[in-house]
Formats: sequence, structure tokens, C-alpha cells
Amino acid sequence: MRTDKPGHPVHTLTTHELRHYRRALEHSLKGIPAGAPVRELLHVRLAEVLAEEEFRARPQMACG
Repeated sequence: MRTDKPGHPVHTLTTHELRHYRRALEHSLKGIPAGAPVRELLHVRLAEVLAEEEFRARPQMACG
């Protein structure tokens, strides 16, 4: 399965787009053998998505 980077930075994706991208990355990782060089790239991308999802889930402090 191909998992291309989205056309926009991860932080600008909608919640739906972010979830879809995460699922695509997770699915791709299941199908790639251990030790394949592309796994590292997919893990980096997945970590970026998970960090963004975690950031969005945190309550944000109001300014002012």
C-alpha cells in the first residue's frame, strides 16, 4: 500500500484527514517486512501524526 505524504503539513490537516493518514500509515507498516529501510520513514511520519493528535487532545490554555 502506498502512503504518500499529504499535500499539506500535518498540523494543517483536518481531524478526519489526520485520522485517515494515521490509519494508512499503520496499515502500511503491517505489510512491510522488518528491516526494510522504508519502515523507518513510515515510523517517523506516524510519530509526527501521533504527536499532532496528542497535541490536539490536550486542553489549550486561554491567552490573556
